[in-house]
Amino acid sequence: QVQLAESGGGLVHPGGSLRLSCAASERTFSSYIMGWFRQAPGKEREFVAAVRWIYGSTYYADAVKGRSTISGDQAKNTVQLQMNSLTSEDTAVYYCAARRSTFSGITSSLLQNGNFFDSWGHGTQVTVAQ
Repeated sequence: QVQLAESGGGLVHPGGSLRLSCAASERTFSSYIMGWFRQAPGKEREFVAAVRWIYGSTYYADAVKGRSTISGDQAKNTVQLQMNSLTSEDTAVYYCAARRSTFSGITSSLLQNGNFFDSWGHGTQVTVAQ
């Protein structure tokens, strides 16, 4: 399994922005689905965003759609999550996830399920507060 390491978390003021990065131990652009999930205290893990490089497809949770962008740096084997207009509701530990798959029939609802992914990073804390 690919090894993943997140970075970029920290304390951000409401309305601010943050860019999270996930470094993969191997090339993921051609055959992996990469995702971001988050888990707030006392809440279940939830989907944030995902990308399928091979099809050029991106997916976003309604809670972050329009103010978040998932992107990647192929040369560095990294995937980034840019989040803007942050609120306290975005406070959580953010996890990077991956699964190797080139199957075209994977639905967006399936990859929004954390159980679909089989590689996970250790997470990075994002705190939005004054």
